[in-house]
Amino acid sequence: MSVETSPPLSVKSRAVPRQGTRLLRRSSRMTLPILLCCAALLWLTPFIWMLSSAFSESSFSPDMASMLPRFPLTFDNFRQAWESADWLRLYANTLFFAFGTFLVQLVTITTAGYVFAYHEFRGKQTLFYLLLIQLMIMPVIMMVPNMMILKQIGLLNTLTGTMMPYFASAFGVFLMRQAFLAIPREIEEAALMEGCRWWQVVFRVLIPMSWPAILAFATVSVTYHWNEYLWPLMVLNDPDKQVLTVGLVSFAMGAESGGQWGLITAGTLMVCFPLMLAFIIFQKQFLKSFGFSGIK
Repeated sequence: MSVETSPPLSVKSRAVPRQGTRLLRRSSRMTLPILLCCAALLWLTPFIWMLSSAFSESSFSPDMASMLPRFPLTFDNFRQAWESADWLRLYANTLFFAFGTFLVQLVTITTAGYVFAYHEFRGKQTLFYLLLIQLMIMPVIMMVPNMMILKQIGLLNTLTGTMMPYFASAFGVFLMRQAFLAIPREIEEAALMEGCRWWQVVFRVLIPMSWPAILAFATVSVTYHWNEYLWPLMVLNDPDKQVLTVGLVSFAMGAESGGQWGLITAGTLMVCFPLMLAFIIFQKQFLKSFGFSGIK
């Protein structure tokens, strides 16, 4: 009794599935980068248009919506924008508001994070959970009560009063607590045995060891307060005390009536430029700090 056997597959028939599999793998590897590039281009579209309008000579023309620059390129929009507002005072007020708030926050979040990380007391967990409830409260809800408190203590229409509601940060306390918990408790005990006070332990031992977490919080804090608009608009009435965002809106409302979009985009770039420059210079440090702290 003979048994029929199928003929062996040829080399070409074996190579076809393998080549198809390789092409499929290559295409799947290229799909994600292509999608990411498309998403990045879509996200950069307003920024590219802003650059095009800021450096273009004609600000109101049929091709004003084009992302391509309209030649000849010029810096006249930046010159006119600089002459239209007191930018030096706006920059000084914003720097004082953003970095002053962060410096006070650095003291409060590190001391509170140290207490919640290394000290045991009755009601510790309950107090910590109550502190985290602040993350679920919208800042807009607290604006009117905060304004009433500032009026009672005489700090309304002052930069110090504008900064006060941000002096304590629940997010910062949580971040520093997690950073301190990652440091062995023996280091704190060794510093205390050497004669250090608690504040020396915090500022000379723990903070240098948790610098990536501090840099991550500094990035979030300074960026948020640099772009803050509604709260300074409500608290500050004196034009000499206004910040960049409020001054930009006042400047844009005057230029918008004449359709001067190149002037408006030039002023917007002047407000965003310090943050963009800082990110470009410290990009690696920013990414490392966010990766270390676990922020996504």
